[in-house]
Amino acid sequence: MKCVVIEQPGELVIAERPLPQPAAGEVRVKVAYASICGSDVHIWHGHNPFAKYPRVIGHEFFGVIDATGDGVDAARLGQRVAVDPVVSCGNCYPCSVGRPNVCTTLQVIGVHRDGGFSEYAVAPAKNAWPLPDAIPDKLASLVEPFTIAANITAFLKPQPDDVALIYGAGPMGLTAIQVLKGVYKVKTVMVVDRLPERLALAEQSGADRLFDNSNTPLGAQLEGVQPTLIIDAACHPAILAEAVALASPAARIGLLGFSGEPCSLTQQSLTSKELSLFTSRLNSNRFPQVIGWIEKGLIQPEKLVTHYFPLQEIERAMTLFEKDPRTCCKVILQMD
Repeated sequence: MKCVVIEQPGELVIAERPLPQPAAGEVRVKVAYASICGSDVHIWHGHNPFAKYPRVIGHEFFGVIDATGDGVDAARLGQRVAVDPVVSCGNCYPCSVGRPNVCTTLQVIGVHRDGGFSEYAVAPAKNAWPLPDAIPDKLASLVEPFTIAANITAFLKPQPDDVALIYGAGPMGLTAIQVLKGVYKVKTVMVVDRLPERLALAEQSGADRLFDNSNTPLGAQLEGVQPTLIIDAACHPAILAEAVALASPAARIGLLGFSGEPCSLTQQSLTSKELSLFTSRLNSNRFPQVIGWIEKGLIQPEKLVTHYFPLQEIERAMTLFEKDPRTCCKVILQMD
């Protein structure tokens, strides 16, 4: 089978590998579509601190179960599935409190074990979520990105009367906009970014107010409006301190991603307003929730997609995703 392998940082190849066989409790998925995430690019360039090499990348993928391991019901053969990349032990403290996404022995498909930029991939059977016919094949790999927004909003508990602010109108910011507007019915969602093309995508996804902070600081443009809910989907080290300064007293702030660079923040700035700060990594069993949202039409994954490429053009697709944020949002690879 053909698969995309990062042999070591900077070295991307399309390799021929033997067809994987599912172990006990696993299924093999004939992959149909897989979408590119920023973390895939980071693994390619050696900037993902969690990755192990060599690695078949890809953690957002969809396909059909074509083989089952011992202990898996053979009736699952032929099921259309989206794969949750979070593989957890089920026994440690985080797992016991419903946080398998930070399991003490966490493995992520496409990061710690081989992923879905491949003609076939294996995964635990419990990670392969059946999809209703209402979700078309061409969009099914986008279930996973929306679970990231589902995870942070579960902490933030958005309310219709919130005044929400999202930093960054990249793919993660756009999923957050759609979830706030479509699922939680938040009346005011503001978005800040430095690219007009990305702000246009934010508006298409439902944002109510748009701000370009490339020349004028955001605080000057808000004119005293204090957000009650803030999501940082850009994660530049300077953002958190600004978010804390702009936030309403009693606001909630969520970090949707990470930077390895330090940021400067005082305890007083948090405590004086009694701000709540939430972090989020991956997703904690959010696939059924997101599948339901798409089925009900509460979110529209198609609004994120700008390009489709065959697997053979992976380097071109990854480069476009990385280098051209003005015209490119979600890029989906087609295996056939």
